[in-house]
Amino acid sequence: MKKKYRSMEVAPGFSRRDFVKSIGAASAAAAGGLVLAGPGFGQTAPPQAPVETNIADFLKVPKTARSLPGPFPGKVVKVTDKRSLVAEKFDGKAIGEMVEKGITTLTGKNMKESFKLLIDPKDVVGIKVNPVGPPLIHTHPEVVDAVIKWLVDNGLPKGQIVIWDRFDYMLKDAGYTPDRFPGIALEGLQTMDEEGNKWRGPDGNHVSINNFDKDVYYFAKGIVGKGVKGYKDDEFYLNQHVFNGEYSYFGKLLTKKLTRIINVAAYKNTGASISMATKNMGYASLCNVGRLHAPLAFKASTEVLAAPVLRDKLALNITDGLRGQYDGGPDKNAQFVYENHSLYFATDPFALDMLCHQEINAKRKEMGATVNESPRLTEYLRYAEQLGLGVVAADKMQIVRV
Repeated sequence: MKKKYRSMEVAPGFSRRDFVKSIGAASAAAAGGLVLAGPGFGQTAPPQAPVETNIADFLKVPKTARSLPGPFPGKVVKVTDKRSLVAEKFDGKAIGEMVEKGITTLTGKNMKESFKLLIDPKDVVGIKVNPVGPPLIHTHPEVVDAVIKWLVDNGLPKGQIVIWDRFDYMLKDAGYTPDRFPGIALEGLQTMDEEGNKWRGPDGNHVSINNFDKDVYYFAKGIVGKGVKGYKDDEFYLNQHVFNGEYSYFGKLLTKKLTRIINVAAYKNTGASISMATKNMGYASLCNVGRLHAPLAFKASTEVLAAPVLRDKLALNITDGLRGQYDGGPDKNAQFVYENHSLYFATDPFALDMLCHQEINAKRKEMGATVNESPRLTEYLRYAEQLGLGVVAADKMQIVRV
């Protein structure tokens, strides 16, 4: 029997004590290799029977003034500056100027007024990075520096900022350390044991099991994390996914601490599609997601972002396209990485992904890579528009290039 979904109504204003890290020590990749995307993710497999999910539970919860697609549905700002990356070195000053130009062009207001529009000084702001693929194709710390400066300059204490991702050890590998970001909390939703045999605690459960909120979840009937193709055994699956049933639970960081989220994704492909703004949130905010890749693929990202815990907290999306990768993703693959010198800004993550999907396809054509232009690869974006989460129709989107 399906459980009752709990709506999220978390008001701004948490004490500093709420920022105590909830996860243990970092670890490295699991034995046998890390599976970040299921077999065929981003490809156009034959249509499968619809999967029953709890999307209806999400849609029953009334939207708020902060809900997606935010104040600028369908609008995407692309800022390009050749100074941002020269001779393999990132220029923090130029990147800071790009962030300011992107935010102010998106909102039509100065940085102070933009802050007031999107953030409350009492908010606890989570900056969701993508740490997969360093040192080539991840969210670069210089971009996060500029976002933090914007927040702090406008009155948000450092103690109310959390840089986060699903895996704790990946943050460290990508340069997100206490020394690099003093005063900023760093938190992974879960840990994973590099030896593959120490992830169970004394009680026999995964050591990260209490980091997830069993009252706030994404449900997919009949889709279980057991015997999932691409995972060598169920133990390997549990090590990486904590749970293996029909439920994917959201991290308590999102359900109980954060009141606002800034999503800073990387600019790269997965299969014939992309792994950018929506997937950065849709597959990293909860556990037990490996089971979703084959039967639901990108549709899961759309429905996960429809959950009030994300829908009502996601304030701003920035895609770090200083470098791009058009093939071989979502992990780094040097032969397909190129300098793109661009950052992308939107409150609407679906419009943002539509533009970037088109750009990646154009780059694949330019480089002679196989291009799959099937509309099925962008169905999830049109589905989001149907749900009122974004605007992706070409005649309704507004693309601003500066």
